[in-house]
Amino acid sequence: MTFPADDDSAALFAASTYGGGLCTVTAIDGSWSRRLGAQLAVLPDGTTQGSLADGCLENALAEATRRATAPQLLRFGQGSPFIDVRLPCGSGIDVLVDPAPDRARLREATHALAQREPAVLAVGTARYGPFLRRYLPRLRLIAIGSGPELKALARLATIQPIDLVIASPVGEAGTEALALGVAPTIAIDRWTAIAVLFHDHEWERGVLPWALASPAFHVGAQGGEGARRQRDEMLAVAGITAADRARLRSPIGLFRSARSPSVLALSVLAEIVAAYEQLLDAQEP
Repeated sequence: MTFPADDDSAALFAASTYGGGLCTVTAIDGSWSRRLGAQLAVLPDGTTQGSLADGCLENALAEATRRATAPQLLRFGQGSPFIDVRLPCGSGIDVLVDPAPDRARLREATHALAQREPAVLAVGTARYGPFLRRYLPRLRLIAIGSGPELKALARLATIQPIDLVIASPVGEAGTEALALGVAPTIAIDRWTAIAVLFHDHEWERGVLPWALASPAFHVGAQGGEGARRQRDEMLAVAGITAADRARLRSPIGLFRSARSPSVLALSVLAEIVAAYEQLLDAQEP
């Protein structure tokens, strides 16, 4: 797997693959831009993987990791002896610096994530005892539909650290082929979002009951008020419970209306990523 520097698991995968040290934020006092458990890998060639601040903190941690011979807990910002490393808003953080983490444990965690299972890594002893860093599998987006909206969403999603699956009617471009009235056979887990983007809503008859019966954390479909009413009636006739029908985001997206494929794609992806970020926040120790 490859990750952008600020992906939640980037440092873990880098340290597991290349060796080196691993730095983990184990306490935050005040306001700070990263979540508890944010990590930085310091690789044997001197480079780093991960994102903690504006570069100054990363440089200080890289130097501390290279000098360390055993795990140590360092304080930065408020209450820190490192006066040349400043954090915004007077905040302070504790960082557990481990110059040689157990690579077998790192590989166990990365293997679990590659299998789309959550993982837990004990990174050492922090201020209040052992610190457990929790990880979730990468966001998977199943984009189902046809036309320019689907293409725009696919283009935008490929920029993000997202496992993208595109499902379209037989004969159209896509990683999975759909048949009218037939449920897809794509694997779904709790870290999967489903976006249904059809103008011909007849295609939804085979897709939405399958999606709403799944463990996907987010299911949404495009369409105006008329389409929403017809969709709800169709789902009720299909035996989908009111509780499951209420799971459906309709219309999908953060914006009340989107008048172009690119704006709709941005609206949809922003809503899905925001929901996934809430899952990540809930994993904080």
